[in-house]
Amino acid sequence: MYLSSLTLTQFKNYGSQQLELSPRLNCFVGPNGAGKTNLLEAVYYLCMGKSHTGNPDQYAIRHGEDGSRLEGIFLLDASERDKTVVKLRKRQRKVIERNGTPYDRLADHVGRYPVVIIVPDDSALVLEGSEVRRRLIDNSLSQTDPAYLNHLIHYNRLLANRNALLKELAGRSDTSGLLSVYDQQLEPAATYLHQRRQSFSGPFTELLLEAYAAISGEKEQVELRYKSQLEEQSWAALMEANREKDRVLQRTTAGIHRDDLVFSQDGHPLRRVASQGQLKSFVLSLKLAQYRLLERDTQRTPILLLDDIFDKLDQDRVRQLLTLVLGSAYGQVFISDTDPERVTQLIEGNPALDWRRFLVADGRVTG
Repeated sequence: MYLSSLTLTQFKNYGSQQLELSPRLNCFVGPNGAGKTNLLEAVYYLCMGKSHTGNPDQYAIRHGEDGSRLEGIFLLDASERDKTVVKLRKRQRKVIERNGTPYDRLADHVGRYPVVIIVPDDSALVLEGSEVRRRLIDNSLSQTDPAYLNHLIHYNRLLANRNALLKELAGRSDTSGLLSVYDQQLEPAATYLHQRRQSFSGPFTELLLEAYAAISGEKEQVELRYKSQLEEQSWAALMEANREKDRVLQRTTAGIHRDDLVFSQDGHPLRRVASQGQLKSFVLSLKLAQYRLLERDTQRTPILLLDDIFDKLDQDRVRQLLTLVLGSAYGQVFISDTDPERVTQLIEGNPALDWRRFLVADGRVTG
């Protein structure tokens, strides 16, 4: 599977732009602020129907315009071709169409074109709070299991309602019994999400270790462990035990929205003992493990987006990463960089590689 063409209209800093793409490697080069990352964002939008940053859709519309449009032609195999369109309008519902037919539910689009993005801020996966790590799990499982995404949406909606009720109570007792009702409604979704996350962690860890060995060449042992409050007690018991605390703090303090991934190196917390190089290698390995998991579970080769990796990694790790992802085991790759010659120099040893370089300047692309 790969994206053969990309058309942007009033998207971010682009007025109108059309690109014919290589099925293997596409490099966007130009100065900072020119719009390279916006091109990767456009590809991600076509695959997932939203921004990888979590920003509202209105920020994807070019300044001064009322709407934007993205169009991509995906070649899924020798006989199957999709035309996918994303339409964004201010103060209106987003529309995603496949071959001229709008999706009834935007969630139905997720997973058709698996995608993984690697960005400079990915160090947050190790250094910041559990929400970032849950997002990695949710992004992976939502692309491979439609039921997971449906349960996640349902859980988050009910959780927001429960939190609103707790604020409305303002510390008073719940004489209406609505908290118990919400707890009962949350249980099926929470149980499913917990079970799928448990089944995710084992295969994901194996793929992580394989990717880490390929990128780092280091001897240290890294580990990953899934942590959930549901490992210790049932959902009903967990909610009952924390109800008084929830009432006082006016928010839901326990549940699968508190799950986490625990990373360690040689038996110690990774964030405390890893060098900068080891940390970067681990974060890259997380994303490449995600790539492999998506490939296995969707039976399609994901698209890989690498944003500004050269300025954050040393030359050796960049070379190891590119050698890995440009091998035959990976599919279509997009890279952004500020140096027009750096990518060329790094792939000179692979003259048979099908690749294109695009020069980006002030919202215009040539190449």
